[in-house]
Amino acid sequence: MIEAVGLTKRYGAKTAVYDLSFQVRPGTVTGFLGPNGSGKSTTMRMILGLDQPTAGRVTIGGHPYARLPNAPRQVGALLDAKAVHGGRSARSHLLCLAQLSGIPDRRVDEVLGVVGLQDVARKRSKGFSLGMGQRLGIAAALLGDPQVLLFDEPVNGLDPEGILWVRNLMKSLAAEGRTVFVSSHLMSEMALTAEHLIVIGRGQLMADMSVSEFISRNSADFARVRTPADEPEAREKLSAALTEAGGQVLPEPDGALRVTGLPLPRISDLAHGAEVRLWELSPHQASLEEAYMRMTQGAVDYRSTHDQRAGLQDVPPADWQPPTQQPPVPGQGQPGWYAPPPPQQGGQPFAMPPGTQAPGAAPAGQPNPYAAPMPAAAPSPEMPKRDSEDPQ
Repeated sequence: MIEAVGLTKRYGAKTAVYDLSFQVRPGTVTGFLGPNGSGKSTTMRMILGLDQPTAGRVTIGGHPYARLPNAPRQVGALLDAKAVHGGRSARSHLLCLAQLSGIPDRRVDEVLGVVGLQDVARKRSKGFSLGMGQRLGIAAALLGDPQVLLFDEPVNGLDPEGILWVRNLMKSLAAEGRTVFVSSHLMSEMALTAEHLIVIGRGQLMADMSVSEFISRNSADFARVRTPADEPEAREKLSAALTEAGGQVLPEPDGALRVTGLPLPRISDLAHGAEVRLWELSPHQASLEEAYMRMTQGAVDYRSTHDQRAGLQDVPPADWQPPTQQPPVPGQGQPGWYAPPPPQQGGQPFAMPPGTQAPGAAPAGQPNPYAAPMPAAAPSPEMPKRDSEDPQ
């Protein structure tokens, strides 16, 4: 188990983490969420002893990381997948880590197979893609078969198959009773992977609860109600009935109604009593992303603004008019050039008047003087005659 108590970290006048307390329990995947600059990476570095806290403490299994006997055998981490010497092969990198921690060499080949890098194990890591680097970092974290694992953006650069593999890996590790702590900005992936969430903003704890509870507390569930589009009076009648019953009704851009404060069976009964047909009656629960955005909207430090493009675009003169004539077509006016007029009204295909011919066309029965001469066919070589008695 990971436990932080009053954890604080200052860099000069900047307070990255302030009075942060939480627990990461074994047997479940715990997601670590927060906006950019909220202190997630600093917190994970303090857990691993890479940064010393200004105040407070953080322990793993009741001990600071620096006091754990043979810590790499107990804690595995992926913080920066690029922290690999580019001149080393994947296998050499893992062998070096294994020898430093007293891990058998056979374990290197095992984890290379687990992450799917066995075919490129002897290739230099500087030629690895971003996703391959992530797999190598995960292999390093699994090398000592630890009981505690920390991952910072583990699916960064992975393809859909790799993302699914990481998701299943996290769940299987937690199912074995291990402590799995995962930081990510991908809300959709966290919703599928994590069971518990720790959310921080500007270095302070904002939430420490299950995913379902987090969504329920930070979103407003509602029902979508739709009536026939060609019956606007029915929509107004139903809206009045729902409001009278204590519901809050808001129109949706697509013509549906958003209803809060009333359960779905009650909405159905009210529509039946008002003799209004329903084309849709569906519950809507906010996603983890919606709930997260609602909670952290006041803790975001970096916000984009509208691109004004001031002074970058040439302003045309006030008397400028777009050209009315189309640019000349290459070859126009030359002998033999011909373009049919646009189609006539009614979409009828254009037909030449009787007794006329297209410009440049030769009279019937006469060769076209503007037609390019056809090249003479090269004489085909005469095949040697074969004697019927030649061998086949």
